[in-house]
Amino acid sequence: MEPLTIVLISAGALILLIIFAYNRLVTLRNRVDNGFAQIDTQLQRRYDLIPNLVETVKGYAKHESEVFEKVTAARAGMANAKTVSEKATADNAMTGTLKTLFAVAEAYPALQASSNFRELQVELTNTENKISFARQFYNDTVKQFNTGIQKFPQNIIAGIFKFNAKEFYITETPEARVVPKVSF
Repeated sequence: MEPLTIVLISAGALILLIIFAYNRLVTLRNRVDNGFAQIDTQLQRRYDLIPNLVETVKGYAKHESEVFEKVTAARAGMANAKTVSEKATADNAMTGTLKTLFAVAEAYPALQASSNFRELQVELTNTENKISFARQFYNDTVKQFNTGIQKFPQNIIAGIFKFNAKEFYITETPEARVVPKVSF
């Protein structure tokens, strides 16, 4: 083989390697973005259910204004969250306030018997399961993406095209592990 042929074949192979590595990183980045969008969609669904839940509980537990204020504040925090860490923090706050709201609801047998409350509780439980799945999917794709941009030779392509590591969606905080205290 002639030296020019060898150089051309080597250059062609290098170009193909760069194209394949770049396309793989783009695919992984898009999966991460899709995963975050799925979390956001489910959080919005939960966000939309909360006013109905609060109104139902208010009808039975009118004097629990502190709980309702916390739910309203947590809901506002959700609306203002934009980044992954802001969403995770707001999600933790919302989860904690919902635990408190349900703890309060347990003290009202008539509320527990309400079909509207039970339906909202089922919807919220289903939504929480979807949120959990979406978080897991997102974190799995972040792991794949971050691993992809660290492996050789993709790390060179990632550096050239400025692919940066993505942030995991972390919801486990010390506050999230504390059982809410409810006193009457």
